[in-house]
Amino acid sequence: MSGIEIGIVAVVMMLALIYFGMHISIALMLVSFLAISTLRNPELATRMVAAAANDSLSSYLYGVVPLFVLMGLLVVISGVGRDTFDVFQWLTRRIRGGLGVATVGANGIFASITGISVASAAVFTKVAVPEMRRHGYTPKFSVGVVAGSSVLGMLIPPSLLMIVYGVLAEQSVGRMFIAGIIPGILLAATFCVTILLLAYLRPGFMMQGAAGMGGAAVPAPTAGEAESGMVLALKLVPILALMALVLGGLYSGFFTPTEAGGVGACGALLLALLKRRLSPAKFYQVLGETGHVAVSILFLILAASLYSRMLALTGLPMAIAQWVTAMELTAYHFLFLYLLVVILMGCIIDSVSIMLIVLPIVLPIAQFFGMDLIWFGVITVVAVEIGLITPPFGISVYTVKAALNDRSVPVKEIFKGVVPFFVAMLVVLFILTLFPVLSTHLAYRY
Repeated sequence: MSGIEIGIVAVVMMLALIYFGMHISIALMLVSFLAISTLRNPELATRMVAAAANDSLSSYLYGVVPLFVLMGLLVVISGVGRDTFDVFQWLTRRIRGGLGVATVGANGIFASITGISVASAAVFTKVAVPEMRRHGYTPKFSVGVVAGSSVLGMLIPPSLLMIVYGVLAEQSVGRMFIAGIIPGILLAATFCVTILLLAYLRPGFMMQGAAGMGGAAVPAPTAGEAESGMVLALKLVPILALMALVLGGLYSGFFTPTEAGGVGACGALLLALLKRRLSPAKFYQVLGETGHVAVSILFLILAASLYSRMLALTGLPMAIAQWVTAMELTAYHFLFLYLLVVILMGCIIDSVSIMLIVLPIVLPIAQFFGMDLIWFGVITVVAVEIGLITPPFGISVYTVKAALNDRSVPVKEIFKGVVPFFVAMLVVLFILTLFPVLSTHLAYRY
């Protein structure tokens, strides 16, 4: 067998193993080891496993993963999510569909610190869904807006997906973070517009008993209205201070991404202690969960490094690039096919795994077409994030279901609720693809 044939067999075998339930990192390493052994010999394959482990994880940059995970989990423990929602709930109290808009706004602020979509989904299921249900919003909209807006956690910086992409594409993680600001704001704004359109055009989708009304009813005065705007605004001070500390230091160049993660984790720890939400038992639980998440991601990166080296040995990426060239596809033809494949893969595979599998193959093609890899990373993250809310995998949907713990709201109802947000994400993906400057303007300015 030729190297290209071995590469094709390896990719097909890996996808089959994942389909039948093998963990993605194990499948990547096993298939890569077997392919390298076939191409060369088992001794070289063993040495390449050791080299991949050393080269892929010895970098100082990788310290950013556990530090940002720790910061996000400490912010969750501190109760900042509820405080942020209270403020946005008060600000949007007179708007039709205001609680939905409040959920998107609070999720956007929360995402700028946690960087983990699953954390946002879990927190706002507990915080926002009961409040929306109490004010007459339909169950499918209440859970749909939480699952849909939770994807902001992977686009608005800091973002774990941005870190993974930066590592795989050998791009600056700090620059990737900055590139996500405008697309993140655009996506949040599009979600808000979607909610307002639903309130006026499809009130029955949003409000119970609103099918015959001209628009969704304005919620009754909330408990938060009893508090003055100043008191509520003070609830935002802790998270805004943490944002200014981490993102301000990062964007000004005062911190590297790893240092920003360390400073942020320290700030989140102080915040949790000042709010008296962190007992020794909870702190131990947070450390354990941080280790679990960080090790999972780092082990995936290690496996992806070996997988990339195996593909390079087979010559498959270059062969695909030549094949695409021979077909005389334009850059936009390639982009359409690539984004379609990523979105379809999101139906069955988690977001990090998609990037680890696909990027080693497509990055050489993107470079051949002269595409900016920062912009390419942003649209990749958006396309991958769509997979968080698409069936049958939809990890954000299942996170909402688990956190809700309500048998009266089946998974099918949650998937119905996220359909408008799925459409909104497709619109944003189309805009970002057509206008790369939205992703690159800030990234190359600072």
